[in-house]
Amino acid sequence: MSSDTDGDGPSRDEVFTALSNRRRRNVIKYLKTNGAEARVRDIAEQLAAWENDVDVPAVTYKQRKRVYTALHQSHLPKLAASGFIDYESDRGLVSLTEESRQLEVYLEIVSENEILWSEYYAGLAVVCGLLATAGWIGTAPFAAVSGYAYAALFALAFGVSGLVHRASTKRNRLG
Repeated sequence: MSSDTDGDGPSRDEVFTALSNRRRRNVIKYLKTNGAEARVRDIAEQLAAWENDVDVPAVTYKQRKRVYTALHQSHLPKLAASGFIDYESDRGLVSLTEESRQLEVYLEIVSENEILWSEYYAGLAVVCGLLATAGWIGTAPFAAVSGYAYAALFALAFGVSGLVHRASTKRNRLG
């Protein structure tokens, strides 16, 4: 293991290596979504459907075989070597391990058009600070609002933001 670990699990390098390939990420996604254990054939069929943007019944033998071969020869052994899955190649079974929980933080997705939450909270703090300053120095109409009203408004703004952030994080998590 590299020095990028705290000794309780995989190193960052192992995590990034395991997740550096879309098929390996999709194996983890499939297992998290469809139960912690699955047949390689079922995983290959779903991955082929995702990769070819078709429904599972529309996957051809050739598409499924291409994914199955790559999973069997490369991707599943790599995930197993890192300890994220148990792979019984003779039985064609794959299951998640406790180590796979280490991947959760790395599996969240931020789409291109989303603002980073750190930027959002920094912007919200700036807006709240400007409102509080305007009220404090007596700028009309902000001076007419009491400090308690500002406190309630700011608490509400951050509370609602926290709830939306939580929902967004849940939605963006794979599996």
